[in-house]
Amino acid sequence: MATPIKRIEKDFLLKVLYDEQLPLMLFFNRVNYTLTVDKPPKESIFLKPNDSIQGLKVGDRIDLIFDYHSQVISFSLKVQSIKDSLIGAEAPEFLYKNLGRSFSRVHSPADLKVEFTFHGDRFNLSFPKVQDYEQDEVVGFMDKFDPLNIKELVNQLASWVQESATGYKLVVFKGNKPQSMEEKVIAETGKTLFLPSTQSEFPKTDPYPKKRIVTEEIFKRFLESSGVDGVYVDDTVKRFLENKKNANVYSDIWVPILFQEYVIGYIHAWIDSAGKPPFDYGVVDTLYQFGKILAYSLKEHGYFAQGKIKKEPFQGRIVDISASGLLFAYPHSALSSALLPDSELDVRLITEKRTIKTASQIVRRYRDPKNGFYGVRFLDIAPEDMRYLFEYIYGRAFTDADASFLAGKV
Repeated sequence: MATPIKRIEKDFLLKVLYDEQLPLMLFFNRVNYTLTVDKPPKESIFLKPNDSIQGLKVGDRIDLIFDYHSQVISFSLKVQSIKDSLIGAEAPEFLYKNLGRSFSRVHSPADLKVEFTFHGDRFNLSFPKVQDYEQDEVVGFMDKFDPLNIKELVNQLASWVQESATGYKLVVFKGNKPQSMEEKVIAETGKTLFLPSTQSEFPKTDPYPKKRIVTEEIFKRFLESSGVDGVYVDDTVKRFLENKKNANVYSDIWVPILFQEYVIGYIHAWIDSAGKPPFDYGVVDTLYQFGKILAYSLKEHGYFAQGKIKKEPFQGRIVDISASGLLFAYPHSALSSALLPDSELDVRLITEKRTIKTASQIVRRYRDPKNGFYGVRFLDIAPEDMRYLFEYIYGRAFTDADASFLAGKV
C-alpha cells in the first residue's frame, strides 16, 4: 500500500531533488524521459526534461518517480505551463513511498482498447446493499457442512447454537425493510453487531484484517446518520445497552448474511441466562461462516435467479495503465454501483498485434461528481503477455534493471 510522506520529509525530499539534481523518471506516450528540478521548489515546481516531451500539453497529469537511498518515491503533477523547455506545475501536495503497484503507471496508449466483463454471475436484488463485495469462498468448509442441503444446514446451525447460546433466530429479509435498530445497523454497514457483555460497552476496536465488527465509533456514526443529534448520541448508546440489560440479555450477536454486495438477512443469537459463558470471537467466526454457506446454498438453489444480470462487456475511460494493472473511470450508474472493492472483472486488452485476456480485481475506488474511478490489479496474466504488455506501454524491452527500479518495492 502506498504510504503518504509527512510534510516535513516531503519538503526535505523536494529540496534534495533540486540540490542534488536527482533524476526524475517519466513514461509518457511509450517514451521514457528523464527530468530534473530547474528551480528551488516552493509553491510551484519547474522541471527540465532531457528531451522535448511529444504530445504533452497544459492540463495533462503526469506521474513521476525517483530513487532516493534505494527508496522509490512517486508523485503526480498537473501541468500548468510549458515554456522555454520548462514544465511548470503546482508543487505536489503528497509524495508516496512503499508503492502498492508492481510497475509504474503511464498514460494509456491511444490505440489501446480495453473491455471489461464481470467475472462470475452478477445480480440485481432488492435486499439492502453495502459498499463491499463478498466472494463465495466456502470451499474450505465443505467437509463440515453440505451447502446443498438447506434443511440440514439450518438444523446444524440450531444444534451448534444450543451449545453456545440460549436462543437464536435466522431471518431472511425477502424484500422486507429492516425495522429494528439492530437490523438497520447491520443492513447499512454489512458488519456484525457484537456485544460480548451488555454490562460493558461496544467493542472499541475490530481485530479482523478485513473489518467485520460494529465498533462503538461505527455505531455512533450510524446513529448520527439516522438523525440522532450529536449531543444525544452517547445517551442513545447508553439507553440501547440498558434496554438489553432490562430484557435480561447478557450477551448478544447479530451476524449479517452477505451475498456479494447484499445483506440478505442475519443470524441473531443471545444469552439470557446469567450462568452461561458470554460469546467470544470464535462465535463471531462460526456464525459468519454459517452465513456465507447459507448464502451460497441459496444461490445454488436458484433463490436469486430472477435477479441475475446478463453478462455484457463494457468499456471505461482508461486514466493510466501499468504492466500490473490500470485505473479507469466510469460514469455514475447502476453498473458502476456494482464496481466494488474486491469485485473481479475479466479484462480484454486489445492492441493491433495482440489481444490479452486476464482476470483482475478492483483494489481501490474513489469518486468525483460525475465518475467513479477504479484501480484494477491483473491477477493471472501470462508471462509472455506480461512481457508484451510491458514493451507495448513503456516502448522498450523489458530488462532486469527495469524490474528492479519499476517494482516500487524495496
